[in-house]
Amino acid sequence: MNPTPGTPTTGARPGPAVALGLVILCIEGYDLFILGAVGPSLLSHPDWDVTKSTLGLLGSLTALGMPLGSIAAGWAGDHYGRRLPMVISLAWLSVSMLLSAGAGDLTLFAATRFLTGMGIGALIPLVTAYVSEAATPARHSLQVGTATTGLAIGGILTGVVGRTLLPEWDFRTLFLFGAIPLVLIPVVWRLVPAVVRDRTAQAPHDAAEAEAAAIPSAAEPHDSANRLRQLLAPQYRRSTLLFWAATFAGLVIVYGASTWLPTLMVDSGYDLGSSLEFSIAFNVGAVIGTIGAALVADRGLLKAATIVSFLLAAVAMITLSTPQPRPLLLVASAVAGFGALGTQALVNIYVAHAHPARLRGTALGFSLGVGRVGAIVGPSYLAAVTVLISSSQAGFYAFVVPALLGAVLIGLLRPGRRPSATEPAGAHSEAPVVQ
Repeated sequence: MNPTPGTPTTGARPGPAVALGLVILCIEGYDLFILGAVGPSLLSHPDWDVTKSTLGLLGSLTALGMPLGSIAAGWAGDHYGRRLPMVISLAWLSVSMLLSAGAGDLTLFAATRFLTGMGIGALIPLVTAYVSEAATPARHSLQVGTATTGLAIGGILTGVVGRTLLPEWDFRTLFLFGAIPLVLIPVVWRLVPAVVRDRTAQAPHDAAEAEAAAIPSAAEPHDSANRLRQLLAPQYRRSTLLFWAATFAGLVIVYGASTWLPTLMVDSGYDLGSSLEFSIAFNVGAVIGTIGAALVADRGLLKAATIVSFLLAAVAMITLSTPQPRPLLLVASAVAGFGALGTQALVNIYVAHAHPARLRGTALGFSLGVGRVGAIVGPSYLAAVTVLISSSQAGFYAFVVPALLGAVLIGLLRPGRRPSATEPAGAHSEAPVVQ
């Protein structure tokens, strides 16, 4: 029996799973955008001597920890289930953010951002896989997409908190909200199943068989090297490499924008409060756009929706680089948010669609892990462009290249039939199955 994309593979119910995933990613989104919100305050810090290059380095250090977290958590989620790795990742993220709040110098602050990046990198593949496995088949993209809007909602909260407290308060105060993930740990332990079961496989005949099915067989390839070989087998190789490259392009946009958008708007002549309004619009657009695109994707148009969202990012950034009425610039910022965060959400949904439960966490982990190179490159890439090119428009045009590249890469994906849960990797045609 061939699995249907989005067939539930855990005992989790879609509603609670979507709500929990949204809240977790909301916290993650808050931390993702916090460096951008405090960027202008860091640049004016009287003792830390922060330059634009330093700000780009801080963003890259945050991203540098993400591949480690993504790959480790993706493998652990497939091997041990989603619950335990998710709890550990939440605790790690919380402690790292609180250490940022207490950092007394720039070196310690930079180290805490690296540790925070590991926690951020771990949670996205775990949450995406968990919600994907609990989602209703007919509403798979919508439910996973709704959960991933938590990233953008967290960015909205960052902008609101930053606009309320900065510059009067010490920027490190914003990191104290890092205590919130600790509150979610008992909720995760209660709601997230300990074991991932693929319901597309044949049902067990008795309780003993059901118990045995939940325990990984010693003969099954559960180490990350074997799982990686499966992803690079002929069945998945083309789509795997294209997903990695598209994730790279998408994360250049996401992490470049999250670190630099408020600063770019300040450079364009807006004050800090106004620049944070653009950041809020950016994330509102990501929420609305992601849900709308997910509705389109559930009609079998996931590929088209992803390509269009990449192209919208390019158009929006070009618009932001030109003098326009303020309302139009706010709309462009909203479209840019969808083109950045919304696009990456769609790519993650695409990866989840394209793999069976036994490989889903690993596929997401490696896609985000390898793609995190884009998150590492993004902030420093934007910093280099703004330093080397004196024009205030240069930073916006720097986003256009990865946006166009991402559209091309997704366009190169070709359809195929996803195998059943019992078929070996490399059998039949390659994923993905969604157009």
